[in-house]
Amino acid sequence: MSYTGDVTVGGPADVRELPGLTITKVATPPFENNCYLLRCTTTGQTLLVDAAGDAPQLLDLVGDGILTTVVETHGHWDHVQALEDVVRASRASVVAHSGDAKDLPVPVDRLVGDGDTVHVGNCSLTVIHLRGHTPGSIALLYDADPQAPHLFSGDSLFPGGPGNTEKDPVRFASLLDDLGMKVFDRLPDTTWVYPGHGKDTTLGAERPSLAEWRQRGW
Repeated sequence: MSYTGDVTVGGPADVRELPGLTITKVATPPFENNCYLLRCTTTGQTLLVDAAGDAPQLLDLVGDGILTTVVETHGHWDHVQALEDVVRASRASVVAHSGDAKDLPVPVDRLVGDGDTVHVGNCSLTVIHLRGHTPGSIALLYDADPQAPHLFSGDSLFPGGPGNTEKDPVRFASLLDDLGMKVFDRLPDTTWVYPGHGKDTTLGAERPSLAEWRQRGW
């Protein structure tokens, strides 16, 4: 597999070809956010996970596809800076959780919750609500192959631990509980994790540290 998930601002995108779905990862300025374009290889319909920055680059990466949907994993400013421009140019529908919808700079076309399904062409992704980083943070699960799922985790899970909960013990416990019950308890170690910043990881690489994360409290 040539895909590594190691991208930098100003550098090339990294592309992963799956049966039925192409994943394009790119890092955007100014906060080195990761954005992911998911393209159904049959229909060309494309879904963008987080319109974080550099709208012209994101739109260029759509290529000859059709950008139909933008899913925002949460409402933090660094993840939505390009949203207005992307939606204006593409007329894509905006999807988010009700807990963060008010923080987006454009109206949300569809509110989703835990267990809902988002489609892109012939492919479907499942919404996982992960409370803690923000009230409405979500991840997207693509598990067409249940032995090798793909999880777009936003800022809820990174290599080395859960996302920032600002040293709030209640928020931290909520996020770690949700990650435990909804992610680690349900998905195999082979699950590939695509975070909102930085390099990718797998659940197998992170699972041994769950007890350590809870003990350290962040």
